[in-house]
Amino acid sequence: MSKKPVAALGHQSALPASPDDAKLDRVPNPHPDADYVARFTAPEFTSLCPVTGQPDFAHLVIDYVPDRWLVESKSLKLYLGSFRNHGAFHEDCTLRIGKDIVGLLKPRWLRIGGYFYPRGGMPIDVFWQSGKLPAGVWVPDQGVAPYRGRG
Repeated sequence: MSKKPVAALGHQSALPASPDDAKLDRVPNPHPDADYVARFTAPEFTSLCPVTGQPDFAHLVIDYVPDRWLVESKSLKLYLGSFRNHGAFHEDCTLRIGKDIVGLLKPRWLRIGGYFYPRGGMPIDVFWQSGKLPAGVWVPDQGVAPYRGRG
């Protein structure tokens, strides 16, 4: 992960081959004195099953209360896209993303929800958070309905 700001902005950027090759960037938070939630939603996240090589699809929701830094959105899109050919279990993908963002930004609070679509008949949802939500901060529901199948 790069801590040099906005390396991907201003030019075409190829999709990194793997999360190890991706560079998450950060930019200064223009309002470090305020507690607020920033949300990123990735409804078309993909990775590969490390056993079968089959694609796994998920809807990711990342909420965080920034401190001094914000994640730069283009670098986040490229980073998330780099999982497309990466073999890892749902839990590993979700926690790696959360931990990588926390390592880069050191936010006051972060939570990530990984809502994976079923393959083999069973959906897997993975949730992780870091830090304590500051008092008085409004955090909306992540807005992803539980899987109901043909219910």
